[in-house]
Amino acid sequence: SQTTKGIWLARCAGIEPCTLVMDLEGTDGRERGEDDTAFEKQSALFALAVSDIVLINMWCHDIGREQAANKPLLKTVFQVMMRLFSPRKTTLMFVIRDKTRTPLENLEPVLREDIQKIWDSVPKPEAHKETRLSEFFNVEVVALSSYEEKEEQFKEQVASLRQRFFHSIAPGGLAGDRRGVVPASGFSFSAQEIWKVIKENKDLDLPAHKVMVATVRCEEIANEKYGSFVANEKWCQMEEAVESGPVSGFGKKLTAILNISLSEYDAEAIYFDEGVRSAKRKQLEEKLLQLVQPAHQSMLGHIRSGTLEKFKEAFDKALNAGEGFSLAAQTCTQSYMAQFDEWCADAVIEQANWDTSKVRDKLRRDIDAHIASVHAAKLSELTSSFEEKLNAALSGPVEALLDGANSETWSAIKKLLLRETESAVAGFCNAIFGFDMDEQSKDKLIASLENYGRGVVEAKAREESGRVMIRMKDRFSMLFSHDSDSMPRIWTGKEDIRAITKTARSASLKLLSVMAAIRLDDDVDNIETTLSSALMDAKSNAAVKDRSIIPFDPLASNTWEK
Repeated sequence: SQTTKGIWLARCAGIEPCTLVMDLEGTDGRERGEDDTAFEKQSALFALAVSDIVLINMWCHDIGREQAANKPLLKTVFQVMMRLFSPRKTTLMFVIRDKTRTPLENLEPVLREDIQKIWDSVPKPEAHKETRLSEFFNVEVVALSSYEEKEEQFKEQVASLRQRFFHSIAPGGLAGDRRGVVPASGFSFSAQEIWKVIKENKDLDLPAHKVMVATVRCEEIANEKYGSFVANEKWCQMEEAVESGPVSGFGKKLTAILNISLSEYDAEAIYFDEGVRSAKRKQLEEKLLQLVQPAHQSMLGHIRSGTLEKFKEAFDKALNAGEGFSLAAQTCTQSYMAQFDEWCADAVIEQANWDTSKVRDKLRRDIDAHIASVHAAKLSELTSSFEEKLNAALSGPVEALLDGANSETWSAIKKLLLRETESAVAGFCNAIFGFDMDEQSKDKLIASLENYGRGVVEAKAREESGRVMIRMKDRFSMLFSHDSDSMPRIWTGKEDIRAITKTARSASLKLLSVMAAIRLDDDVDNIETTLSSALMDAKSNAAVKDRSIIPFDPLASNTWEK
């Protein structure tokens, strides 16, 4: 509705030189009704007659339309102004409101062309037959963004526009070339006389009356049809149903309800001005589509989530049936993306041209994410399975080999590790064949499995080394108390105790040397020799009595290579 009634006048705060601003009723207001449209035209003509600069608000989407942009009003004002007043220079500043993405340099020529056409079509008195528009008016065009959608940008643009009114009558200013200037002391009387002439001119009551009536009535009809649609029982049921789940035949049903509302509008508005009728119909259609769009979005959401769930079920079923991972993923993706497109087509509203690509892209991302998740889970599951098999194949045998430690222990462990790892890798490669992986990723998984097998052996070796003292004692006791046939030794007093002791100690020391290092590589060490010379040699044993005076001790930690 109108926000201004009558004409309001005030002095601009902070703008020099002294500038008065006049605020008028909107030219398309309806408060005054169909019988009193003259005041809007009279006040507009008054503004043109007394002002140096006139700002005319115009919706961006009205540019280029025959019955918009205040065209009927401008035509009347141009005609009467030439007849009533001698030419004076007035700046017409068209303020394009709610500017769209269309650049101003594209909008301005269209607007200027509209204004020139109006000027050319106006009947002119003889004195002004050849007078150009530029003799009466300077035309300026500025644009403001939507206050509702871009408040900060709007405020910045308004502040910038306000700056143009500082020193506006200086050369090059907005009103720098004004003519017929009235002294400030005579402004009040001059304005009263101009208003008097305008009020007595009856021609102002006639033009654009048809457009004004059409505007008021078509808007009333449109509002009535909008209200009827909002209360429509079928629409209310669909709106409620789509909140909880998909509605079968959504697009066709909603298209039909919308068609009824628009057809009823057409039937009632058919005899009004075509330009106004079409404009109000378009506004009604846009308003109705804005109303139903959330329901349409909900419907698309249900289609997307439903398609995703069905994809997951089909994908799992295909994998469980033994189908290769990559083939199952590709087949199911193609099938259910096509299914989504089919269901979306069923939800299309004919009056709207809405893009569903964002919802489709979201579904594709969700499907790809699920495939990636299952891919990772399946690979993790396979990896864990083969690691468990490898662990079972290595742990027991390695423990047994270390328990009977001898010169061939690590050689046997390496052969065992190589054999079991190759077996596990072959089985693993066969299991991941259907995953269609690149060689780099495949090699990385194989290397991980090989490292795991090595880790099992190393962990078992460390575990067994923690019990080395017990195993050494057991081996010493076994060899000391049993003969070469493993029979309990019968002591007769003739045995060489020293030799038996040395043999048992050497065997225990052998076990220690085997357990002292992990020998999975081909490196050669002298651990057994070092231990033997340090602990078994008679001279070394004598020296052990006072280690503090030995300059080099092979058993000291600072002499270890590993």
